[in-house]
Amino acid sequence: MAVQVLLDHGVPEERILFLNLIASPEGIANFAEKYPKLRVVTAFVDQGLDEKKCVHELIFEFPICANL
Repeated sequence: MAVQVLLDHGVPEERILFLNLIASPEGIANFAEKYPKLRVVTAFVDQGLDEKKCVHELIFEFPICANL
């Protein structure tokens, strides 16, 4: 993951800003637990993941699945 590469190269976690388009509450919680000092900016927070750990938003023609 890109965040881990930055950390491995000595970038302080509190200096990293992670930008993304869409996130699930589960993904945000997982990310916050792993990187508690990192700041996250997301355009949209979905209702949650389905049983296959996928987000199904109308703006996408295909599901986005998480690897949690």
